[in-house]
Amino acid sequence: MIRVSTRPDLRDALANLRKNDAKLGFVPTMGFLHEGHASLIRHARHSCDRVVVSLFVNPKQFGPNEDLERYPRDAERDQELCRREGVDILWMPRTEDVYPPGFRTEIHVQGLSDPLCGQMRPGHFTGVATVVARLLGLVRPDRAYFGQKDFQQWRILAQMVEDLALPVEIVRCPIVREPDGLALSSRNTYLSPEDRARALSLSRALARAMSAYLAGERQTDRLLAMARRHLADLDVEYLELRDLDSLQAVSTLDTHAVLAVAARLGQTRLIDNAILAPDSPDTDLPRLLEGAFL
Repeated sequence: MIRVSTRPDLRDALANLRKNDAKLGFVPTMGFLHEGHASLIRHARHSCDRVVVSLFVNPKQFGPNEDLERYPRDAERDQELCRREGVDILWMPRTEDVYPPGFRTEIHVQGLSDPLCGQMRPGHFTGVATVVARLLGLVRPDRAYFGQKDFQQWRILAQMVEDLALPVEIVRCPIVREPDGLALSSRNTYLSPEDRARALSLSRALARAMSAYLAGERQTDRLLAMARRHLADLDVEYLELRDLDSLQAVSTLDTHAVLAVAARLGQTRLIDNAILAPDSPDTDLPRLLEGAFL
């Protein structure tokens, strides 16, 4: 594995990887890697010849009262995971390499950036779209891999790539969960033991709605009510069913939709989701949690 920081070093390392028309996969991350990130690397390794991972805590996607300074970091552990997963280039850029002096551009994907997390975190997705566009421009991969846990982020980035005709495929990979159902997140490390146990309500709510959907329920209000019962003791920011493509609210499931939830546990904000569709990767969610509450 080659580790680089500067843009010239990245350019030289990429030139060697691209020999013989090798397909290049890219996994952009903010570090503090876990099994969810490892699964993205494996997806990239499976479908590409070479894999690049970036570690960059992007200041532009944090609001003034959010956790930029305390966001978890462990560069040594991250490097070991990347070595173990067969990463070819680990790019750990400096802020000035990503945002050089005079950088003035922002990217905002209208409509898709406004609901759900966009309403709760104004400017967040502008920061995400801007940094990903910048990273894609520097790495120039064939495919870039993102987790479904951040579904709205994936949808925004897919639209950005389409609208700007960027020569890269944005790949959505399934959510990776703990054995008890909690979606993996770098922010899980913030949770106290009590909040960690309470956080299971998120995946249980999704599983209950998925179970009803698979049994034939298609009324949004009923599905939301079933899910909401498992969230009674949480500070819920939103629980909504949205069209998979437009992210507009839906009243009846005559199309594929995403059931998305965000809640705060103490000082920690967690998100999760499940895609309600016959061919959804989340149809096994009720089985994973069978016996816990259903």
